[in-house]
Amino acid sequence: MEKLTKSSAVKGASEVLAFLEGRANGTRVTTVGLAAGSVRAIRRRLKLSQAGFAREFGFTPATVRNWEQGRNQPDKAARILLAVIRSHPNIARVAAKSVAK
Repeated sequence: MEKLTKSSAVKGASEVLAFLEGRANGTRVTTVGLAAGSVRAIRRRLKLSQAGFAREFGFTPATVRNWEQGRNQPDKAARILLAVIRSHPNIARVAAKSVAK
């Protein structure tokens, strides 16, 4: 497995953006579903409060709460980010920190 660095995380995020913008870049695509209750499960697996999860990944606490209580559903971009957080939380953390500056 490749060692995670800030530059590799930023490169990966750039590739995702290019793909989402429709620019062919040879990226391999894996479709990931997000079932009801997944946000809470992802957050708990990371041992974060709702506020901590929101702060770490750039959501508002109200958004996280509303997703978890079923009031709202994450939009496509949020589902993609949540899938990355679920599968590769450290990469998501590096990416979130790099855009928070």
